[in-house]
Amino acid sequence: MEDLNGLRVFVQVAESRSFTAAAARLGLTASGVSKAIARLEQEYGQRLLHRTTRQVGLSNDGRVFYQRCRQVLADLDEAESQLTQVSAVPRGRLRVHMPTAFGKKVVLPGLAQRLAGLDGLMIDVELGGPLPFVDLAEKGLDAAVLVGELPGSALIARRLCQARLVVCASPDYLARHGEPLSPQDLERHACLGYSTAWRSHYREWTFRTPDGGAEGRSMSGKLNINNAEALTEAAVAGAGIAMVSDFTAWEGVRTGKLRVILREFLGPPIPVSLVYLPTRQHSPRLRWLLQTLQELIPSPAPWAAMTDGLQAS
Repeated sequence: MEDLNGLRVFVQVAESRSFTAAAARLGLTASGVSKAIARLEQEYGQRLLHRTTRQVGLSNDGRVFYQRCRQVLADLDEAESQLTQVSAVPRGRLRVHMPTAFGKKVVLPGLAQRLAGLDGLMIDVELGGPLPFVDLAEKGLDAAVLVGELPGSALIARRLCQARLVVCASPDYLARHGEPLSPQDLERHACLGYSTAWRSHYREWTFRTPDGGAEGRSMSGKLNINNAEALTEAAVAGAGIAMVSDFTAWEGVRTGKLRVILREFLGPPIPVSLVYLPTRQHSPRLRWLLQTLQELIPSPAPWAAMTDGLQAS
């Protein structure tokens, strides 16, 4: 090949399964992407992609070629990154996924100010619910903030802080319906479930058992929402009892609009980490993001005051 541009185009098409999406990521036109793929297939004499009116998929040869191309480009990126001095100014576009509540309440209030003096850096923040799996390359992401343990993966996880899931309700709701004294008492209350559409069920509420173990209960009620902030707002309005992360509930607790209940039954802390591919660990952009997140998150975090005195594990 004359250069590596064709390989980069092919990898983007393979990962996005769309000429249009690949073109948007690369700053090209869809026709330009199509021509680059045609040249690549002509050069190697192999059909690399299957094209239909609805989607683009890899051929058998294309699947093997994709794995090799991805490794070649990753190795090249790492080699280029290692040539960059640690003090280099981060430049380019950085795409990162964050849970909605964590992004809005913890990161975004201070992120714009940190970016103000960096003319060459642009960040695309994708806010959403928990990812059903962390495949950064497939989603076109450079990094993701993960609340919870990282399952078996080649990704690197850098700890940012820790969080806890807390059970909370408004003082008004508790005055009207009484305060539950055990997880079993929740059966007689209006519980606000976190619906997870991609799993077709409701997120479990995890409680500590008397022997120090953990017990999960799938909780739901008449009102269930797939957004932690909305669940918190419903609890503030007196609609019922919710289990949300402490950083989500903190403002309501601090202002007296919410009370944390069942404290002695709450589960252990949950790690909050920045995760990314090993090949990106030398990237100035990733280093800047990790350092910035660590600076934006105070230690100890203010929301930890809600569960002070509880066991750490």
